[in-house]
Amino acid sequence: MKPRTLTPEAREAALLNQLGRLLRGETTEGQVLRTLRREVLGLSQSDYAALVGVSRRTLSDIERDAGSFSTASMNRVFRPLGLKVGLVPRQADLLARLGKAAEPRREVSTR
Repeated sequence: MKPRTLTPEAREAALLNQLGRLLRGETTEGQVLRTLRREVLGLSQSDYAALVGVSRRTLSDIERDAGSFSTASMNRVFRPLGLKVGLVPRQADLLARLGKAAEPRREVSTR
């Protein structure tokens, strides 16, 4: 697989798109990793596994959501994408409130 040459804006858009899908329950962590590895980085499983220091089999299992992996392993495979494992609410209403709380506040001019 040939490495992709995307603009920083296109990389960020792809990343945010996949994270949004994950938070809405439309995809899984493994599917996000696979999509970003292929579409954003343009790397094969073998190349990406070597980059992050895991076996190709381990990477394949993570991308297929097969098995249970340590937080350290998950952080290792997501790090090149600028991501880390974290806690998010399971309830949709709390997740929506969290999203709103994370939005930048707009200052209103009183002049």
